[in-house]
Amino acid sequence: MELNGPNVEPVVISAEERAEEQKLIRRMQMMMNMVMQVIAQDGSLTVDEAAQMIADTRKAALAMFPGKELAYDLIWRPRFQRLMRERFRIM
Repeated sequence: MELNGPNVEPVVISAEERAEEQKLIRRMQMMMNMVMQVIAQDGSLTVDEAAQMIADTRKAALAMFPGKELAYDLIWRPRFQRLMRERFRIM
């Protein structure tokens, strides 16, 4: 069974490109975890401030990985929604 079309060549990623992508993924995970911790632990944070932080992290993630809106919406959006529900009893 041929998964790629007849005219599609396999994409070869160099070790250097793979390392750079892994570095970006780790940086993004650290950023997301830090934002989630601040939202969960900062008692003085307002709903609007938390929502702005989430919007800013989305912009930053999409700047790091352009065109990956669907991946962000599937992975990170539900986590932030759950956190906002638990922290502020909303959404």
